[in-house]
Amino acid sequence: MKINEIRGKDDSEILFDMEETEKEMFQMKFRSLTEGNTDPAKIRRLRRDIGRMKTILCERKQGIRGQESR
Repeated sequence: MKINEIRGKDDSEILFDMEETEKEMFQMKFRSLTEGNTDPAKIRRLRRDIGRMKTILCERKQGIRGQESR
């Protein structure tokens, strides 16, 4: 997910996407432990997406950046 896509969403949408991404990452990690590492690059992408979402939420909370025009 690109940073501009995340910035175009409301906080509630970002929180929902973050929860879904965290669930997906947990399932991928669990699957990689039981079945072998199928796609380690996807786990990395998911982890970075979660970090981007947390960063945007933190920026908005601190007033660094608000919601840009969509």
